Amino acid sequence: MLTLHPNILERNGVKEFAVLPFDEFKKVKNELQDFEDLKDLREAKMAEKNVAGLTLSEAKKAWNIKT
Repeated sequence: MLTLHPNILERNGVKEFAVLPFDEFKKVKNELQDFEDLKDLREAKMAEKNVAGLTLSEAKKAWNIKT
């Protein structure tokens, strides 16, 4: 969990902006990117849920790979 230290800026007595130290901003940005990647991975896995796959042996044979 991230600990944030925002500075809240007000305009006419209404909270308008939250300003973060740059290091905290970078951490939040990285966490959001990781979350987006996780969502994309989950969507891809669901889209491929019922697709037949190949075993490693079958793939090697299909693509004539010798090890």
